[in-house]
Amino acid sequence: MVNYILLIINVFLTVIGQILMKQGMIKVGKIEGALADVVPKLIQAFTNPFVIGGISIYGFTTMLWLIILSRVKLSIAYPMLSLGYLFSMFFAWLLFKESVPKARILGAIIICAGVYLVASGE
Repeated sequence: MVNYILLIINVFLTVIGQILMKQGMIKVGKIEGALADVVPKLIQAFTNPFVIGGISIYGFTTMLWLIILSRVKLSIAYPMLSLGYLFSMFFAWLLFKESVPKARILGAIIICAGVYLVASGE
């Protein structure tokens, strides 16, 4: 049970990292154009506190992932990461007011069913 809790924490923190990076990129703005335009924007992104926070969380979740991999079969652990799709969709809707069509919700339900089947197979 502890291993599954660690997996959920890892997935949740990874989504938090994505949310922070998205918030930072909202502040930075769209990155496009020639290389001369892209480099300053990337520098701005990598110095944004939200982006730095998101990358830091990714660093932590990588260490947590190594702990998980030492305890859980890869064929179980890796599919569990797909729960991040569900969490990220929910938080994108909640925090960034992104639209979530019914087909995407159905896809998330199918993902959850698949994760359940993977987890119950042990």
